[in-house]
Amino acid sequence: MRVEKPVSHGSNGEGCQRASIPLSGLREIGLLLSLRHRNIIILKEVAVGTELTQMFLVMEFCEKDLAKILDDIPEPFSTEQVKCIIYQVFEGLHYLHSKFIVHRDLKVSNLLMNDRGILKIADFGLARKFSSKGGSMTPEVVTLWYRAPEILLQSKEQTSAIDIWAAGCILGELLSPRMVHSLVHDVHHVQERICSQQV
Repeated sequence: MRVEKPVSHGSNGEGCQRASIPLSGLREIGLLLSLRHRNIIILKEVAVGTELTQMFLVMEFCEKDLAKILDDIPEPFSTEQVKCIIYQVFEGLHYLHSKFIVHRDLKVSNLLMNDRGILKIADFGLARKFSSKGGSMTPEVVTLWYRAPEILLQSKEQTSAIDIWAAGCILGELLSPRMVHSLVHDVHHVQERICSQQV
C-alpha cells in the first residue's frame, strides 16, 4: 500500500504558474528525489492526472504518524522508546543538514512510523537548501509550538538550528505530552507580545 500526497498549488513562481506547476511542488519533488536515508520518507513516483494541476506524490507507506500514536497510546512512551525515536529523528536531521537542507516544519505529525518501528521524516513542502552562512527565508514557517526564538523574532536568517530547536520540542512532547500542550498558549502569548513591540 502506498500513500498519495496532493501537491499544493500556491502562487509562487511566475513561469511555473503559466505552466500550472507550483514552484513549491517542484522544489519538494526535487529535494525528495535527491534524498536516500532510512529515516527520510521515500518518494516512489509522481502521478499526474489529466491536467498538470492534478499532481500527486506517491510515498512509501507508513502505518501512522507520531502525533496519532501519542493520541492513541494509553501510557507515555518509556525512556527507552523515547531514546529510540529521538535518535532516529537526529539521524534523519544529520543527513539532511549534511546535504545543506533545512526541513523548517518538523513536528510530530510530520514524523511517520512503520510497523517495524522505523521513523521517517516526511512533508518537505517548506524545506529549503541553505548555505553554511545561513540565508534569507520567510519567517512564517513551522507550527507555532516548534518555532525557534529567531523565528518568533521574525528573523529571515535561518540555519539548521531551527530544526534542532524543533527536535528539542519534540523530545519534550515525547517525555511529557500534557505539559507541552499546556505551554502552547504561553508560546502564543509571547509571540503576540513580540509582534506588538515590533509594530
